[in-house]
Amino acid sequence: MAVSRTKLAVGLGIAGILTAVFGVILVFVGPIVIDDQIVKNVEINPKNSLSYTMWKDIPVPFFMSVYFFNVLNPKEILRGEKPMVEQRGPYVYREYRQKDNITFHPNNTVSYLEYRQYHFVRDMSVGDESDVVVIPNMLVLGAAVMMEKMPLPVRLVMSATFTTFNENAFLNKSVGELMWGYDSELVDFLNKYLPGMLPTTGKFGLFSEFNNSNTGLFTVFTGQDDIRKVHKVDSWNGLKKVNYWRTEQCNMINGTAGQMWPPFMTEESTLPFYSPDACRSMELVYERPGVTSGIPFFRFVAPKTLFANGTDYPPNEGFCPCRQSGIMNVSSCRHDAPVFMSHPHFYNGDPVLREFVLGLNPTEEQHGLFIDIHPETGVPLNVSVKLQLNLYMKKVLGISQTDSISEVVMPMIWFEEKGYIDGPVRTTFYVNLVLLPTIMEVMQYVFIALGLFLVLSALFLKLRDKVGIGPWHAPPPEPRVHPLVSAWLLCCH
Repeated sequence: MAVSRTKLAVGLGIAGILTAVFGVILVFVGPIVIDDQIVKNVEINPKNSLSYTMWKDIPVPFFMSVYFFNVLNPKEILRGEKPMVEQRGPYVYREYRQKDNITFHPNNTVSYLEYRQYHFVRDMSVGDESDVVVIPNMLVLGAAVMMEKMPLPVRLVMSATFTTFNENAFLNKSVGELMWGYDSELVDFLNKYLPGMLPTTGKFGLFSEFNNSNTGLFTVFTGQDDIRKVHKVDSWNGLKKVNYWRTEQCNMINGTAGQMWPPFMTEESTLPFYSPDACRSMELVYERPGVTSGIPFFRFVAPKTLFANGTDYPPNEGFCPCRQSGIMNVSSCRHDAPVFMSHPHFYNGDPVLREFVLGLNPTEEQHGLFIDIHPETGVPLNVSVKLQLNLYMKKVLGISQTDSISEVVMPMIWFEEKGYIDGPVRTTFYVNLVLLPTIMEVMQYVFIALGLFLVLSALFLKLRDKVGIGPWHAPPPEPRVHPLVSAWLLCCH
């Protein structure tokens, strides 16, 4: 019996040591294996179906919600009064993005064109595309500011042209027309006799160039040689930098194309990306951690300096000429049209901007942009990018349509591009990139604990043998005495 217990103790001890050693090895090797799997799953490689499909054809619902600033007092504005607006929306469009002309290069980069299509979703919208709203006429008020320094006779001729084609300072158009374009005799006339003056040759609309269009030729790193470079832009339309702005720093093309980022992020990481629509690179900063559907994320938001002017934030001096902080002059990449970009309702902007327009009420919850990133993979889980387009307008001598308009940066529309991982895609992402690595991490400590338990059990058995502790036996029963004998004994003694 002692020999069998000794064998059992030795067997348990060996098994425990091996199990514990295996667990310790997993502690050091496990993270390397997990990181290696993450690297293989996030690099741009057609052999990795999960990540490549997510990169090539965004498999999650993506929507663009548009809000118009309907002008309530156009006649009073022409007399110099403050504009009064009411927000109308959302008018929601399902956004489809697909990469085409994908070409891999020997230097571990890949080029592509990404096409966008928008389809109106009535069930998610406040109304139909036939709803009519009143907004400033960019053709008239924008052109007036652009011609302010031209000779007076030229301005008078342009004013007469506006009158001839019945173009006024404000438009009464349907949502669909304002979004995707409307027929304009003025546009046709200018394109015929002054070709190249306007950026469009067809219908004139705020988003007419977006639908069925691409965002330019991006060349990005695949990460196959260096995962730290994955998704980072190597060039855009063959350019290493743009020439819209006044400084080299502002013209730099930094970060990714704005859809995915390199993995293994920390709280010190930022989200740099290049936006062709904004004609510049932007950078979001870490705000806080969180968890959604069991998946951890880091939330990144726009810093207050994103649209700050050069006085408040000197690195932005290259984006000037500037006005108040909170708006960015994008005229240099919008055919010199006096267009400004900002957060919706001038959120995070100089309060004076809201003093000149009635009806604005910015809040962080409704108007702040954010991107939630899974830090281990760099994959966005929830995206909400919100931007506003504004028109700088004023009275221009010689352009009668401007009448007595006071100088103001006038909100026209704001839009939110939103998407989030859901359904089967979220489940697959969770299982492959969250659950399995977590199970591996837990198992390494389970093996260590089990190994220690087996070793302690072996030591306990060995200790029992050493001190001579045998199996337990019950003590013999005491002899029973007959009652008569007991009585005799008591009596006689």
